[in-house]
Amino acid sequence: MADGTWASGMPWMRLGSGLPLVFLPGLTSTHRLPHGQDRRFQLQEVKPFAAKREVWWANRRPGLDPDATMADIAADYAEALRTSFGQPVDVLGFSTGGSVALQLAVDHPDVVRRLVILSAAGRLSSTGRRVQRLAADEIRAGRPRRAAAAMMAMLGNGPASSKVLAGTGWLLGPVFFGDADKDMLTTIDAEDAFNLMARLSEIVSPVLVVGGGRDKFYSETLFQSTAEQIPNGRLVLYKRRGHVGTGAPGLAAGVLEFLDGQA
Repeated sequence: MADGTWASGMPWMRLGSGLPLVFLPGLTSTHRLPHGQDRRFQLQEVKPFAAKREVWWANRRPGLDPDATMADIAADYAEALRTSFGQPVDVLGFSTGGSVALQLAVDHPDVVRRLVILSAAGRLSSTGRRVQRLAADEIRAGRPRRAAAAMMAMLGNGPASSKVLAGTGWLLGPVFFGDADKDMLTTIDAEDAFNLMARLSEIVSPVLVVGGGRDKFYSETLFQSTAEQIPNGRLVLYKRRGHVGTGAPGLAAGVLEFLDGQA
């Protein structure tokens, strides 16, 4: 296990051994190296792949320009991957990281070998955009509990679980978003404007799209459309799940098979 920052300032954590797999995480409250409970959570997300791969968890660059777009964020990753690896590598993008990963594959195909998009698509759903904008407004107003309640409710796969998760978000709001900074707000704004649906046909890498049929940030239709419009795209859909994480049954094994060209 090691951690550090690339020349651009992008923080990374590395664990496991084997061929490299670069993991782009979901939305984070800051772009600094995680610590404490957040660090443990982020490492738990990548551990399923570290048994067979050298996994590089790599977050966005701190100090983003307030007007940065998803293309600007992807360009930071492209520069870091070219410098660090010197050849195309496998990339897995989760949630917001999946949006960045798709932009990376469209704009910088030379750095991506195979791509996994987990709980992300060519754009957010209208509900996803609305809730992320609401959360950003609540964070700007200094109300982290309301922001976390709104975002956590979206992770449920039905009314009951959404209500429970909203309550959890309210209780833990200061932990989730108490230190949220301008980089998080810039990333939300960039994803709000993100829409690659018309350019997905430009992706040349093999792509595996994994989503939940009850994901409120996206939708089953958006996952299907994203996979269908990528020339070498395929879809794995967990019909009864919401925002699918890396611990979903069979997910890690399926991802590793895909990356090895066996699935």
